[in-house]
Amino acid sequence: MRPKKLANKVAVVTGGSRGIGKGIALAFADEGADVVITYLSNETKARETVLELESKGARALAVKGNVGDEADAVKLRDEIQKTFGKINILVNNAGTIGKEMPLKDMPTEEWDKLMNVDLRGVFLVSKYLIPLFDSRSVGKIINISSELSLKGRANFTHYVTAKGGINSLTRALALELAPDILVNAIAPGPVETDMILADMDPEWIEKETEIPLGRLGKIDEIAPVAVLLASDDGNFFCGQFISPNGGAVFN
Repeated sequence: MRPKKLANKVAVVTGGSRGIGKGIALAFADEGADVVITYLSNETKARETVLELESKGARALAVKGNVGDEADAVKLRDEIQKTFGKINILVNNAGTIGKEMPLKDMPTEEWDKLMNVDLRGVFLVSKYLIPLFDSRSVGKIINISSELSLKGRANFTHYVTAKGGINSLTRALALELAPDILVNAIAPGPVETDMILADMDPEWIEKETEIPLGRLGKIDEIAPVAVLLASDDGNFFCGQFISPNGGAVFN
């Protein structure tokens, strides 16, 4: 049996109770990590995910909160410190897509809501969890961006701008923290998640599948990229963007 790549590591995955975040959390547990997830409101889903993580042998913790709220970011830090004492991996995954609309028609509240979760959340969680990284090993921060940050998209200026901000934050923080903590980003193409299938109309999904591979991606095609970056296999990645996107954009 091969050694597990994340044995004795503690990983934090924001928005880890569903979608890509849950896929990454489970993949980390498969590789021996203990896992902390955050969730916004659905305690049932969070508890189900904790049970799945525990079934893989992981110690698991779910912390409720809005990543864009500073008090919740502080609470997350305190809960982790109390339960695990340190972390080795942080995946800033929590985010929302927002409503498709022209910028001229976009309510300021819609813009602010998306920026609060998708960009401010990455800032706050990183700010408060960086001091918890175990100095005895190389730490890893993985920010979840989007292929749309690389090519843009009409009527999604709020989302594209937030993800572009994550890209810039990744570059700056990589320079700031290396070599002790390595910061990288994953910029997935369109992925089949419950949020996409529930919130986006069929026309949007059809538009998203007009790529060389002609389909949405799968969560288990994204999670292994996170395992690569989180493990020692990723120790020469710094400030990089990996974009599994089915050919939606060539990076």
